[in-house]
Amino acid sequence: MYTTTVGKTFLQEYNRRNNTEFSAREFFDKVFHPLFFGHKKYLFWAQNSPFVQMKKGQKVHLLTNEERLIKLEELHEKIENGDRDFSIALAYPAATTKEFATTSGLVTDINIITTKEDVYTSWIGGTLSLGVAGGFALLFNDPEITYATFTGWKIYRNYLNDHALDKLPGNKIITWNGQWLEYYFHKRFRKDFDFNDFVNRNAIKKDEQKNTIEIQTIEWSKLFFSLSNKFPSSAKTAYVFAIGQTNKTVGFIPFQFKTGRLLHRIYQQLFGEENYKTNVSDFEKLFGKHIKRACELGNIGLQALEPKNIAKNFQKDTSKIKLDKITFQTYKTWLIAMISKNKTEISDYTRDIAAALVAYRNGGKKGSTIRKNLLEKDFFKTSKKEFLKALDKIVSDDTVEMKTVKKMNGLRDYIHFTNRDEFVYFILLLKFDYSYAERNSQIK
Repeated sequence: MYTTTVGKTFLQEYNRRNNTEFSAREFFDKVFHPLFFGHKKYLFWAQNSPFVQMKKGQKVHLLTNEERLIKLEELHEKIENGDRDFSIALAYPAATTKEFATTSGLVTDINIITTKEDVYTSWIGGTLSLGVAGGFALLFNDPEITYATFTGWKIYRNYLNDHALDKLPGNKIITWNGQWLEYYFHKRFRKDFDFNDFVNRNAIKKDEQKNTIEIQTIEWSKLFFSLSNKFPSSAKTAYVFAIGQTNKTVGFIPFQFKTGRLLHRIYQQLFGEENYKTNVSDFEKLFGKHIKRACELGNIGLQALEPKNIAKNFQKDTSKIKLDKITFQTYKTWLIAMISKNKTEISDYTRDIAAALVAYRNGGKKGSTIRKNLLEKDFFKTSKKEFLKALDKIVSDDTVEMKTVKKMNGLRDYIHFTNRDEFVYFILLLKFDYSYAERNSQIK
């Protein structure tokens, strides 16, 4: 039912921008229906609605204009007669005499009067949903986001009507919305874009050998970064849900877009503007838990953006950590963002300690594995107690150079004042810096 609320927000913004006074039904008849159902390929498959209920011999791509208008009138008649089930009002309860069926979504058991206008706005709001990987969709009740999404509807329709793109599938408006909005709010958006822009961005996969064209579902993290570019200091709430054979409702989740800008800023500070311009796309791809796991955190921020496989790599011995440059830079950026200490300062500090640890390991007796084992098996523990025990072994070793002892003593002071979460992130960051410094020192 939230689709009605979002639809009303959009319609008000549409009328404001276009100097119109459309009611929901007028917008549906004059704008929505021609775009969605007025051609041989639909933008959206409205399950069980009059638009997909075919009489004998009818097929969507063979319908005449008159037949399409008849189906529209059938919808109008059902709405006039008071029908409010899922096939008539988008994302409303399914028709059932018992409890809500599994095909219901975004519903409530509160007795709410649903007007005819509410039904039409449910169609508008529902089709403004943003499909993301993982089988879920995001629905923002925001005038700027919904209107920007709407501007992509005509683009998708034009592509579907293009004979050169006859393999492009219809009924993918929710998936398209996610890809379109990510591009629309991206820094690299061009007003003179063409279809190949979406192919080059991997938003659309074109396979010449198989003669297929597919719209790819966007990763939620990429959409998040694009929205953070548009709303750099904002937090906006999205309704997260899925509509299919069995509907799933996650709920209202705040999206902390300011954290996206924070990660970009830290990356630029650490690795420079040129690196940022070259790698930003690959950098963004590495972030984000599964959307369902991310939502379980209660809000989408730094923790939800945890880079892929970082925990898996953390379990490895330092000698087995093999990361390409951009992955290493991404991990380091996120870890530094999770630590409240001055970002540049902490980056320099962990690099300095990592270099001292490599020097410590290299300064042991030739052929000895004592220092190597101490570092790799004991030092990088995520327990303060175990970590401090390993640190004590380094400091109490009278063969260790005094400058290294002083650095370890300073490390002890820093660790003592960190909280549990910061300690874990700091050790993980130090472990990656040590692995990187170790490889550069060419120690075998």
